[in-house]
Amino acid sequence: MRSSVVIKVLNRLWRQLATGFSFLIFGVGGLVLTLIVMPASLLIVDGPRRERLVKYLIHRCFRLFTGMMAKLGVLTVEFHHLERLDRPGQLVIANHPTLIDVVFLISFMPRADCVVKSSLLRNPFTRGPVKAARYIANDDPDAVIKAAGESFARGNSLIVFPEGTRTTPSQKIELQRGAANIAIRTGQNLRPVTIECAPLTLTKNTPWYRVPERRFHMKFQVGDELDISPFLKGKPSVMSRQLTVTIKDYFTRETAHHE
Repeated sequence: MRSSVVIKVLNRLWRQLATGFSFLIFGVGGLVLTLIVMPASLLIVDGPRRERLVKYLIHRCFRLFTGMMAKLGVLTVEFHHLERLDRPGQLVIANHPTLIDVVFLISFMPRADCVVKSSLLRNPFTRGPVKAARYIANDDPDAVIKAAGESFARGNSLIVFPEGTRTTPSQKIELQRGAANIAIRTGQNLRPVTIECAPLTLTKNTPWYRVPERRFHMKFQVGDELDISPFLKGKPSVMSRQLTVTIKDYFTRETAHHE
């Protein structure tokens, strides 16, 4: 009995250390990308080619990072219908339970673009990669829609979290209208991804070192494309509200189904 308790304590301590090590590597990797890789990428004169290279490098780094977390025993992961993300030029929407959702999604998609907080452009660990990859800052809604349309035209897929921030555990899903506005203004259908994390960790207001009793399991379910054509026939402001309700109903239903 005592030995099992000791093993449990040691296992949890290991996962705390492994999680801390993982985030340290993430920070160091971001700094290396900023100080070395991104300046070197400027040698590529062709802007679109440079953007594709930087996006691919970030994709590979995130793939290595998530694989490292799995190898260290921090987490396990499963996914369903991941091949649906292969087609370029998609508007990918997802619920947002954990801190590392976007890391996993970019690790699945070599040409992923995303809407990011403008504060990332002021962070020394993220400024270089964010600028070089031409990720879209969320300052101005009209500028976001314009940049999204241009990104689709360049063959990128765009990741958007309709919630805008991580879900607060035990609270109902509340969405912003950004994803619906982008879909309607650019005419892009929606590709939903439902993300589960059990037991919950790395949630809003939860520090990284508060690890769960066992390693957590991430599950990604890529759904069928949501057709937005019915929402293109009315006033965009009204249709975006209705589409937001449809998105909310989808994720409420899917997350409840998988609980």
